Amino acid sequence: MPLNVCMVGYGMMGVWHSEALRRTDAVLHTLVGRRPDATEEFAARYGYRKWTTSLDAALADPDVDVVVLASPSEYHEEQAIACLNAGKHTLIEIPIALTLEGAERVVAAGEASGKVYGLCHPMRFRRERVALHARLQAGEEHLRHFAGRFFIHRLENVGATGYRRSWTDNILWHHFCHFVDLGLFLADFAPVTRVQSHLGLPHATTGVPMECTVLAETSADQTVLVHGSYHSSFRLYDELIVTDRDTYFFDSAAGTLRTGAGTVPTENEQANCALVIEDFLAAVRDGRKPLADGPSVLPAMRVLQAAQDDWDTRHGARDLPGRPLD
Repeated sequence: MPLNVCMVGYGMMGVWHSEALRRTDAVLHTLVGRRPDATEEFAARYGYRKWTTSLDAALADPDVDVVVLASPSEYHEEQAIACLNAGKHTLIEIPIALTLEGAERVVAAGEASGKVYGLCHPMRFRRERVALHARLQAGEEHLRHFAGRFFIHRLENVGATGYRRSWTDNILWHHFCHFVDLGLFLADFAPVTRVQSHLGLPHATTGVPMECTVLAETSADQTVLVHGSYHSSFRLYDELIVTDRDTYFFDSAAGTLRTGAGTVPTENEQANCALVIEDFLAAVRDGRKPLADGPSVLPAMRVLQAAQDDWDTRHGARDLPGRPLD
């Protein structure tokens, strides 16, 4: 029987997930949004049977089987726990939470719920990286170094689709979460032995740090390095993966993979992200864990928390736009 899906949010990821769901046999059942007019319009455009501005009302509907949380980052923890406590299978956009403690609370709720729950970590799903991960797991090659870059121009609160957001992004907890998770995933989650970081002071206009660098070292003598800026006049979005056998340069902005054998095209980001939805729906039907299950994202959250703790020690813990302390 087709699964009835509730989507929370109508930003870029709400669009991508809705379009991916329309290519499956799932039912676009309920849309939850913030503004009634925008919620109604989005629901009509994508064919949702219902819409509401109340997550509680959607969770009280026994016909809803699955919830996809594509809401602002600061709401993920609270909403994920509410969904799991309501007995719904739950796919959560990253980050799982904005603190390690919050992430652990979501995982505890997920494990207690008996429901399938997981994270939208599309970097784990890229087909070429799945093959690389399999070779690393089999011992055919060994990861030496992972480096990720994320540079964009974001002095206004406008997302990738041009939509003016009601919330503020976070370079460490959102964008770096993608890269740190992928690096540790490819490192087979070898224990992290040291974390070094830099996170800039809040910008006068945006109110958030605009530059960040994180370096994690593992017990297997591997390095995971991520650096980026919201000040860049052009976009850089790529990953360099060095093993003892080859070097893999994924340019996500250009849609290419370069290795020692040459350069080949890769699927665009939206097509790659659709693999997350396919895997999650299959996991619900099969009663298995998805590729990016809750416990597996905690190592990256520990690294991000170490970087945040360093910043808090130097500058004082404080409320920031998009990341309140409480």
